[in-house]
Amino acid sequence: MGLYYIYRKKELREIDRRIHYLQKRLPSLTVVSEKPGNQNQVFFGAWVTLETMEGEEITYRIVGADEIDTSGGLISLDSPLARALLKKTLDDEVVLNQGDRQSRYYIAAIKY
Repeated sequence: MGLYYIYRKKELREIDRRIHYLQKRLPSLTVVSEKPGNQNQVFFGAWVTLETMEGEEITYRIVGADEIDTSGGLISLDSPLARALLKKTLDDEVVLNQGDRQSRYYIAAIKY
């Protein structure tokens, strides 16, 4: 019973910390409900389908740091890939340098 109690108290502290963090962020949040004027250009909130040089397609959505879920294809606005994609247009090539490795992608689709 003692270990279970300690574990649950720790879990409660983590939940309280997360609630506090979200309460601090809430007043500064802005809901973006309008689509950008140029929907063929990558901006925050875009679903971007990339094609690798091998022909494989991968789809990502550019989201805020609080919404990251790489298994669901949600990448942070601050990530190297998102920064490389921003303001690119449909059919552009994107080059991502990762240390000694370089990846090239082609923007196949942009949706909002």
